[in-house]
Amino acid sequence: MLRPSTGPTARSHTAVTLPVTVRNLRHEDLPACTWSGSATHLRCVEHELVRAAAGEVDYLAVCTPADLPVAIGGIDYQVADGAGTVWQLGVHPALQSCGLGTLLIRAAEQRIRERGLTRSELAVEEDNPRARALYERLGYVAYGREPDSWDEEAPDGTIRRYETMCVLMRREL
Repeated sequence: MLRPSTGPTARSHTAVTLPVTVRNLRHEDLPACTWSGSATHLRCVEHELVRAAAGEVDYLAVCTPADLPVAIGGIDYQVADGAGTVWQLGVHPALQSCGLGTLLIRAAEQRIRERGLTRSELAVEEDNPRARALYERLGYVAYGREPDSWDEEAPDGTIRRYETMCVLMRREL
């Protein structure tokens, strides 16, 4: 028989279910997305929203009933012929492992299909086994490796070039 814990160190866990929606990320959402990265990162996302307006990319947001983004990510249609490249995926740290990443990726795949494309591709850092395990659970298969880099902002505001090695993955849709 299971009994609830009592006393000053007892912790209870309650599941809460909230409906979420997936929609295009908007410029006015950016102040609510500080959880996703630094000011430098958000300027990059802002640039991608300009590309989204031009039809080169889609940038999605998974939103709470209050219409606040809790997961975001893009699909670039200019990277690989016949594929949408999913990138800049992020889920609010307090809500990771709740299925939002899966929902975001599935919504991205649907957008790719709507463009008449039959393949989704992405890159995951070699030192991010948790993300890679998610992608593999969703049917992505590794097909190569390549270096990647981007500007990263330190807490003191200085910018440095971050360099990493990524595993390239794809899934036929």
